[in-house]
Amino acid sequence: MDVLLLGTGAADGIPNPFCRCATCDDHRARGELRTPTSVLLDGRLLIDPGPEAPRQVSRLGRDLVGLEAVLAGHAHDDHLDPAILLHRSWVTSAPLRLAGPKPVVDWSRQWLDGDQTAVTFTTVTAGEEFELAGYRVTALEANHEAFGEALCYLVEDGDATLLYATDTGPLPETTWDVLAGRRVDLVLMEETFGPCTTKGGRHLHLATFAATVERFRAEGVVDERSRVVAVHLAHDNPPLDDLAAELARCGAEVLADGTLIAL
Repeated sequence: MDVLLLGTGAADGIPNPFCRCATCDDHRARGELRTPTSVLLDGRLLIDPGPEAPRQVSRLGRDLVGLEAVLAGHAHDDHLDPAILLHRSWVTSAPLRLAGPKPVVDWSRQWLDGDQTAVTFTTVTAGEEFELAGYRVTALEANHEAFGEALCYLVEDGDATLLYATDTGPLPETTWDVLAGRRVDLVLMEETFGPCTTKGGRHLHLATFAATVERFRAEGVVDERSRVVAVHLAHDNPPLDDLAAELARCGAEVLADGTLIAL
């Protein structure tokens, strides 16, 4: 499984153009941009494609010609900009599946003509397992305020397993029940608020992120071979060198947009 990090930022990305905080200024000085979190698996499965995702593919010298499916966690536009479906329809009528909670499906249908048959829709709920673009996907309950249900996902290809967990606060016990006995090769998990603990519990900050990773290790979800990468990073976080040091303390890492992880 090849995992291409198209974006690793929160909805507003880093730097936020309205902000002069230490993190935003640090990224500006480095010339580093974090767009909303999105990943592309093997060129076939696109997870959480917000408005920047298609252009990120082009910036990285890639294309979406072989795209077979889109998977979205919930109906916020940084997780799915349905315009991608319209733009695709101008080029190809090759089959494409879109999967996600019901609000994602309902929202996406509005962007296609009534006779558009290239895109098929799969409504999923927490606990469901289904096949998508050659992967086995398990939908997990997220702890997040959204338009309807919000989901995280386990994605397996027979050789490797990815846990994609954003947006969510501390994981619900129903999700821990599903993860029981499941070893994961790569965790992409949100760490939105850095040291800030006053912005609510529906996103992770550094302390709750570290506590979640600790429980992953205690329950065997991750081990010494696994990688844990912080994504959905907002400007509440410390500057990059400090953030990397904080994450290293719990065995996690921060990577740049455009990083390819080969599992």
